[in-house]
Amino acid sequence: MPPTPSLLTVTLHLEQANAIIDEALRLARQHDMLPLTAVVLDAGGHQIALKREDGSGIIRVQIANAKAYGSLGMGVSSRVIGERLAARPVFATALSVIAEGRFASVPGGVLIGAADGSVIGAVGISGDTSERDEFAAIGGVKAVGLRPEPAEPVSDWDR
Repeated sequence: MPPTPSLLTVTLHLEQANAIIDEALRLARQHDMLPLTAVVLDAGGHQIALKREDGSGIIRVQIANAKAYGSLGMGVSSRVIGERLAARPVFATALSVIAEGRFASVPGGVLIGAADGSVIGAVGISGDTSERDEFAAIGGVKAVGLRPEPAEPVSDWDR
């Protein structure tokens, strides 16, 4: 009899990824946001879940993925990336090239942390203003009992 394949260890489960996205989209509807696209990646940058609301633009998938992937690649939220690179546009462009286009330096890419503080994935959201995208992402992560980074949206996210 052939050997049974071993199962991979999973730290961010499909059920959690779907719940993060579902809550983010629920928050978006509650706050009359524009149609969103949301993606959840595991710590290795592989897609676990993706949803694109009706009416969300056709490149929103790539933008949401770039926000999440860039956050994982740099180890900080896409908001922090943007703040750090604001005065260094050439380096920001270089990072985008290095990441093969999967890099966005605007809010909406949020790291997903476990209770012990380890990063187990990221969520990226695109469709409304970057600050509103980030608000929805943070809310989605919190809803499943995980730790978003950043922990809170900017105070004027709904401007």
